[in-house]
Amino acid sequence: MKKILTAMLSLIISASFAQKDSSKSPLSISGYVEAYYSYDILDHDDHEQAPFIYNFERNNEVTLNLGFINANYTTKNVRGNFGLMAGTWAQYNQIVEQPLLRNLWQANIGVKLSKKKNLWLDAGVLPSHIGFESPVGESCDALTRCIIGDNTPSYESGVKLGYTSDKGKWFLSALYLNGWQRIARVDENSTLCFGTQITFTPNKKVTLNYSTFIGNDKPDSVAQMRYYHNLYALLNLTDKFRTTLGFDYCMEQKSKGNSKYNTLYSPVIILHYQCCNKLAMSVRGEYYNDENGILIATGTPNGFQTIGYSLNLDYAIRDNVLWRIEGRGLKSKDKIFSLNKDDVPNNQKYFITTSLAIAF
Repeated sequence: MKKILTAMLSLIISASFAQKDSSKSPLSISGYVEAYYSYDILDHDDHEQAPFIYNFERNNEVTLNLGFINANYTTKNVRGNFGLMAGTWAQYNQIVEQPLLRNLWQANIGVKLSKKKNLWLDAGVLPSHIGFESPVGESCDALTRCIIGDNTPSYESGVKLGYTSDKGKWFLSALYLNGWQRIARVDENSTLCFGTQITFTPNKKVTLNYSTFIGNDKPDSVAQMRYYHNLYALLNLTDKFRTTLGFDYCMEQKSKGNSKYNTLYSPVIILHYQCCNKLAMSVRGEYYNDENGILIATGTPNGFQTIGYSLNLDYAIRDNVLWRIEGRGLKSKDKIFSLNKDDVPNNQKYFITTSLAIAF
């Protein structure tokens, strides 16, 4: 890892000199750093929030959620990205990957397949095609991620064929993937996994998206086909007010060869208001129903059936520096949360999170 970081630093220095010599350099460097503090009001003695939370997961300590640096190379017919990262998000979110790959932000290459049309083939470790949220907090209206956002892929490994229409209103893609948020395929798994994405942007005020995943993310001996649907709408109703509407639905076989399926679903709504140039606020409501533990297993009679709500305030200290604070509550049908160090079962969770981020 030390050698990789040294090589990355050399690349950044070289790119800096190249950019001074030419404003049209195809190589650009970007980065992001977000530090945070989160405090669980009912369970402040435990330094981990919950097993289904991956962003801002550490409790009652100041630490780094995500820091990355990325090199992007783009020409008319070729593009590529290579980035490294650190932070508690990388620690918890990529724990299943091989140690050498856990600090990989992205690594992909793309080639344009048509001279006249915007048709690209990209391969490698790519950002996920599922969901409206990103690990990069400053691009999200809420400080923390919604439950479904934390438990769906944020990255994927495979090949993507993507087409953007001439006027940019339509984006269509088909993907061949190694699995559900996987860089390396699951051992003893030979199942093909596929994804699709359709995005329609008729104007600057409306974006509609439908993404899917089809495949098995378990060894062949216990294979369970998963059919996942992700829909969302981004509505910029006015210059200051926007709404995000999301709905995810999933079906997964109860067992190998079984014709019956477990299901989960999750609606989300986020209202964002830009008070002035520097100040903004967002309100979020969500519900997550995964009774049979497809993505979140609890071992309780009713599984994971949880209502969530949050309110956050954002202040732009500089154009690229953002301070945020959020209050969030979760209420579950079963007592799946613990209360303080005595580990008393509880069905509610309340926490406050604040973060400071810089993008460059």
